[in-house]
Amino acid sequence: MEGKTLFLAASIGVSRYPDDGGDAEALLMHADAAMYRAKESGGGVSRFFAAGMNSQRLEISNALRQALAAGELWLAWQPQVSLPDGRIVGAEALARWEDSSGAPVPPSLFIPIAEETGLIGAIGVWAIRTLCGQGMELACNACGNFRLAVNFSPLQLKPKTHQAILDIMASSGFDPRRLEIELTETALSAQRDGMLAFLGALGEAGVEVSVDDFGTGCSNLANLKLLPVHKLKIDRSFVSDITRDPNDRQIAAAVIGMAHALGLKVIAEGVETAAQAAILTELGCDMAQGYYFSRPVPFATLKQLLDGAGVLPADTSAGRAARQE
Repeated sequence: MEGKTLFLAASIGVSRYPDDGGDAEALLMHADAAMYRAKESGGGVSRFFAAGMNSQRLEISNALRQALAAGELWLAWQPQVSLPDGRIVGAEALARWEDSSGAPVPPSLFIPIAEETGLIGAIGVWAIRTLCGQGMELACNACGNFRLAVNFSPLQLKPKTHQAILDIMASSGFDPRRLEIELTETALSAQRDGMLAFLGALGEAGVEVSVDDFGTGCSNLANLKLLPVHKLKIDRSFVSDITRDPNDRQIAAAVIGMAHALGLKVIAEGVETAAQAAILTELGCDMAQGYYFSRPVPFATLKQLLDGAGVLPADTSAGRAARQE
């Protein structure tokens, strides 16, 4: 990769029927616990599930509660770029956690646990409060329809949550028209009634909604008309092979055409090469994000990028620096 040899290892967790569970849900949960034990052992190994492994989830849950109170969570920002001209037109906020020792805790580990334990609501409110505070620092740099996006779990779609979001924006002075809520396609199809009230209240204030991972779920396309959706995000699984697989190219073209026909914008995620960006531009995709343009960066780096020309073509020194961040 780029002239370098990469050595990859797999950490494998194993559970067995019927000793470790009587159904698929229990077996997967226990295999997941065993996988994390394999990672703790240094990675590149396999571990069979054993009684007591689930205690790790309790430990992480307790540590996460303490992390919220101690300020160990922070937001990384991945710029979103206009494909026609390379301008940075937005950024997605991504929750990151470094424990008291400074070691990073993968989001793939702590986010599911946060959802299981109900902590996801508190994390969502923290993320919005942090986004609004940092977003106010960008008021002089970012203009027009520059938006800050944050991903929401279906478990966060509650009346008290949207009221908390509105209260935070009002108290901070953050313009709701600069906030974008990302929901997965699966989430949009799961609980439409409660979601209409949640998104409707935010939409009245000017908050926009994007559908994340579009193309991977089985939602009714009628939801795109019934719900206040403004943008579709083409899932990275269709972008990664778009230069080699004609089917992925056709799927991307179909999503872009359908979205534009409905008056929606389209953003592709997981763009990692110039060839992928070129094809998406040719297909009429509006925006993109991915390592080709920039990795997720600390807020200070995002400010520096916007303090400059606000343009991030990948062959500039700013683009290379952001990709390596």
